Amino acid sequence: MIILLAKPGLDGHDVGVKVLAHALQEAGHQVHYTGLRKSVEFIVQRAMETTPDLICLSILSGSHLLICQRMGQLMAEKGISIPWLVGGNIPESDLVKLESYGATKAFATGTSIHQAVQYIESLAYA
Repeated sequence: MIILLAKPGLDGHDVGVKVLAHALQEAGHQVHYTGLRKSVEFIVQRAMETTPDLICLSILSGSHLLICQRMGQLMAEKGISIPWLVGGNIPESDLVKLESYGATKAFATGTSIHQAVQYIESLAYA
């Protein structure tokens, strides 16, 4: 599976996404990481260029609702049907809203890397 990992917005904390990237690579997936502080437009453009099987957003800045709403809108505008996930510093109360914006799955604060990789693995073999 080819996975595009991205850090949208002004969030400058990338340790968690790098740990996730390593875990996904260890599980046999090809990972492309966009780096810090990327716009949703940049992420979607990169997805169009690399055609990943999955996009994963890591957001710790508290701006997950705005970013994911824009992600869903832009994916729809561009006609892109690549599944995308979001995780990070996200309260449980926001999970349903994030999925209503188009996220295949939203992971709340406290989700382990192992749980995220297991879920991604379930998508790979579905």
